[in-house]
Amino acid sequence: MSFFFTLVLLLSLVVVLLLLLFLLLSRHNTILLIDFACHKATESCSQTHQAYVERSIVLGTFTKDNVAFQKRILERSGVGQSTYFPEAVARIPPELFIAEARKEAEMMIFGAVDRVLEKTGVDVRKEIGILVVNCSLFGPTPSLSAMIVNKYKMREDVASFNLSGMGCSAGVISIDLARHLLKVRPNSYALIVSTENLTLHGYYGNNRPMLVTNCLFRMGAAAVLLSNRRSDLHRAKYSLSDLIRTHRGSDDSSYLCVSQEEDDQGKVGVSLSKDLMSVAGGALKSNITALGPRVLPFSEQLRFAFSLIATKCFGPHSSISKPYVPDFKKAFEHFCIHAGGRAILDELEKRLDLGSWQMEPSRMTLYRFGNTSSSSLWYELGYSEAKNRVKKGDRVWQIGFGSGFKCNSVVWKALRDINPKGSYPWLEEIDKFPVDVPKLETINCNLST
Repeated sequence: MSFFFTLVLLLSLVVVLLLLLFLLLSRHNTILLIDFACHKATESCSQTHQAYVERSIVLGTFTKDNVAFQKRILERSGVGQSTYFPEAVARIPPELFIAEARKEAEMMIFGAVDRVLEKTGVDVRKEIGILVVNCSLFGPTPSLSAMIVNKYKMREDVASFNLSGMGCSAGVISIDLARHLLKVRPNSYALIVSTENLTLHGYYGNNRPMLVTNCLFRMGAAAVLLSNRRSDLHRAKYSLSDLIRTHRGSDDSSYLCVSQEEDDQGKVGVSLSKDLMSVAGGALKSNITALGPRVLPFSEQLRFAFSLIATKCFGPHSSISKPYVPDFKKAFEHFCIHAGGRAILDELEKRLDLGSWQMEPSRMTLYRFGNTSSSSLWYELGYSEAKNRVKKGDRVWQIGFGSGFKCNSVVWKALRDINPKGSYPWLEEIDKFPVDVPKLETINCNLST
């Protein structure tokens, strides 16, 4: 009996030690979000819809019908009247030079980085060991990451990366890259910068699927500071809970639905396929199928699993296998859905069965700043913070969509009540929001030329 008792005691001790080791390793691998910052361009870059249309007429490169087409897109886009264009683009004629594109990049990137460094007090020259920059369309030499290293005189052994061509979901990809690097670089900080550059990438032809992006994309940039230091736990805003990436590039329609190409006159632009909504919906379905079991309560997982099994057994059109969309409102308190355009937001609101409160950060970001590409997720989280909505224990779901086609999700958990103080650029005007942006049942804009 004493031998049996001793054996049980030893086994229990081993289990306890293993649990303590697991907890220690888990804590050691925790990725902390210390803080983030978004930048707002100077008011000289602000442009109304009317100013955009008048400029389009004066340029003389668009047909009368396509000027009217862009006006209709603007009116239905969900983009407001005070978003930001590069000054070089607004000039007549536009000054489309690499030097001007660099000026745009410096204004937005340095503005965001300066603010996050000010908020966190981190010594950029000594303490930041990882730098990840993503900008889809502008890839100069030296790179944007090298531009940051030079500006802030970062240390020589900084692990720097410059991601391009990965679309509006690249911000989540940058987080993923940084978290993997932080797992093997103890006691480190990672600076992540997400932006897009418009100066050289407007479209000046008359192919309608390539004109839509002119009406949606605007200037924006965000800087995020991550850490794996235990000593930062007391001051970090969030911890990284989960991250799921979905890439549908093996499917031709997904691969080609957002594509930079030349029109028949040799003018370069980004073309949006008529299949974009269905492609985005398919990518979202794949992503939430992977994410759901990791975040949803058991009751929702069970109903979702039954739906998938029924679809496999009886086919997608059977009354038994009616698709069940999990209630992600039971898993997350805050939703940051990429503000790609009104059509995207309307589609995701319907597919995820979300309400106006859950969609508010995305719709207000689109209205106030336009589609700022990969940085939009941070403007959205900034909105929720400025509204004083984020409390300790809250879970935040950021969803990014991008060319390729990709749907990427990242989940954060708030480590404390988030003080809205410092929630630039929203705080100084947050009382003006939300504004009423009427829904349109259909966007009747014929994409045929």
